This record gives sequence, structure tokens and C-alpha cells, in this order.
Amino acid sequence: MPFDHEFDPVTAEERARREHDEEFARRVRREVRRMERGEADEDIRADEEAEAAERAEREKQERKARRRRSSTFWQLISGTILVREGMSRSYPYLLAIAGMFFLSIVVMFTALHLDVKHSRLEHEVKMLHERSIRLQELRYSRTPHSAVTEELARRGIDLVDPLRPSEMVEN
Repeated sequence: MPFDHEFDPVTAEERARREHDEEFARRVRREVRRMERGEADEDIRADEEAEAAERAEREKQERKARRRRSSTFWQLISGTILVREGMSRSYPYLLAIAGMFFLSIVVMFTALHLDVKHSRLEHEVKMLHERSIRLQELRYSRTPHSAVTEELARRGIDLVDPLRPSEMVEN
């Protein structure tokens, strides 16, 4: 009977299953030959050693994570210290400490504000004092000595000039 190329009694699924079975059989034969030669034992030992190394590394990472989670510093940073059993009776103290911190910050900023205000007012007083001195000097320079003596003579007051020049007295 001639082969009919248009009709194939084997379905695509059947063909794929057969190819898979053949590939599996080839891999099994290849592995059996390797085991007979002794190559598989070395691979098995290498795989076991790699698995043991991975397991040891995983355990090391787990120990490290547990140690980190149990450290007080990490618990403070992560906030898990607040959910421990013995910590619940310390909540009032923690709230009092937080309140004191807040109060301290408020007092510090108030003191800084008042210090800035004091410095500004001190500068204003200094400027007013300098202005007062300048105005006194200006008033004195505008009234010459002769005008002062004439006004005093008109009022009947004798003016006696000192023999030596006057000295500035500073406070």
C-alpha cells in the first residue's frame, strides 16, 4: 500500500509525546553509562556539597536576621520594641519623655527667638544713643560761644571760661 502523505494516522500530540519519550530514554541511557563509568558519583558529591553550602549560607543569613531582629538597637529603629510584652507598662514613661523632649524644643526655640529680639533691641538702643550724641553735638555747634555769652549777659549771668580746656567724661 502506498504511503498517503496527506493522511497521517499519528496526531501531533502523539508525535510530541513519542519524541519526549525518546529524549527521556536517551537521557536515562546516557546517565546509566555515566554511572557505570563513575562520573555520576563525582557529580552527585559535588551537588551534595553545593546543597550543603547553600543550606549553611541560608542558615547563616537566618541567624544574622534573627540576631538583628533581637538586638535592642534594631528594635528601637524598627519600632518593634513597642510591641514587646514588658514594654506596655513603660508607655506612660515614654510619653512623659516624649513630652519633655517636645517641651525642651519649644523652650529652646523660644529662647532663641527672645535672644534675637534682645539683640535687635540692643542694636536699636545703640543707634538711638549715637543719634542722640550726634544731635547734641549738632546743637552745640550751632550755638557759637559768642551767642551763648550774649544770651547769658542779657539774663544777667556771668560766664567764666576755664583756663584749661575741658575734658570729655565718658560713662
